[in-house]
Amino acid sequence: MTRSFVVTGAHVVPVTAPEFDGGAVVVEDGRITALGPDVTVPDGLPVVDAAGAWLVPGLVESHGHVGIHEEANGPAGNDTNEMTGPNMAGVRAIDAVDIDDEGFRDALAGGITSIVVKPGSGNPIGGQTVAIKTWGGRTIDEQLISDAVSVKSALGENPKRVYGEKGQTPSTRLGVAKVIRDAFVEAQHYRAARAAAERGDEPFARDLTKETLARVLDGELAWDQHVHRHDDLATAIRLAEEFGYRLVVNHGTEAHKIAGVLAEKDIPVIYGPLFTSRSKVELRDRGIPHLAALAAAGVRVAITTDAPVVPINMLVDQAIAAVKEGLPRQTALEALTVNPATFLGFGDRVGQLAVGHDADLVLWSGDPLDATSRATRVWIEGQQVYTWADGVGTTVPRW
Repeated sequence: MTRSFVVTGAHVVPVTAPEFDGGAVVVEDGRITALGPDVTVPDGLPVVDAAGAWLVPGLVESHGHVGIHEEANGPAGNDTNEMTGPNMAGVRAIDAVDIDDEGFRDALAGGITSIVVKPGSGNPIGGQTVAIKTWGGRTIDEQLISDAVSVKSALGENPKRVYGEKGQTPSTRLGVAKVIRDAFVEAQHYRAARAAAERGDEPFARDLTKETLARVLDGELAWDQHVHRHDDLATAIRLAEEFGYRLVVNHGTEAHKIAGVLAEKDIPVIYGPLFTSRSKVELRDRGIPHLAALAAAGVRVAITTDAPVVPINMLVDQAIAAVKEGLPRQTALEALTVNPATFLGFGDRVGQLAVGHDADLVLWSGDPLDATSRATRVWIEGQQVYTWADGVGTTVPRW
């Protein structure tokens, strides 16, 4: 199957550059090699006539559990939380993702071409995340964007409940913070001992849990902090500044209450899911307009479905709802594309239409932020993986 072609005639939305009508986007060997209103169409490349449609970069879901919390598969498909201990930094989401989960097909229908799959929020430290494309490989390794993305952590009610019910630490917010603080202190000692062993060319026993946290301390991995309440957000900031790691807020239900602090410290927020009820005490102050308030304060934002909490194909619908409640259109586009990719360290490959980036393209019937528009063709690295026509969506076979 060809991975080289030219899209012509579309209204093109690069996200990080001005939109333009007509012109062309040139794809060669799965990457974008040219785009613009005055680009000359190279001879010999197949042409996709997209007149009347909108061409947008593939959307990025930056906080999901697709593949590790499979849909319609019951307990057998739920590998979201390894809750046999409060510090599970050594486990890796990549080892539990079923790439044949129905959620990945839903992602394509919603124009989503990249996802960061994360462990759940039952533990203070839940494990390593993984960034993958939503289709195209025979194994997850062939869909990999990066396995050096982040470590998932949780503050608040979830770890309190899980371990409180077991009668062990942590059963309070104090205990949750202590587990995280103790883990990083141990990682600091581990890192120092490892360095000393290397200087002396001595044997050193590896510890996968401490080694992962050392990578966080070194800045290689971000710290994806599940957090809802404003007081827990303050704790998240305090811990990050104490140990010097790169903090990314996930959920941020009450982040609007301290938006100024987050903006001053340039801490990004992956906000959502937006389409949920007030199903627990931490969601009491949830509200779609809060996302616009965060952005207005200068906080860099992304949007999440937390799939399968909200069906992943409704990522763009959440953005539409946020625009209705005051989020600027351009900010909404950035929150679906370049922002999440940048927050988590793979913005050099996806999240915008730019020369050198992966040809993850989505052709929409109209403006994707119009609720009546739908994704009609999806390409991942130049391979067409999804089409919609005559009321039917078709995904190319994986195997």
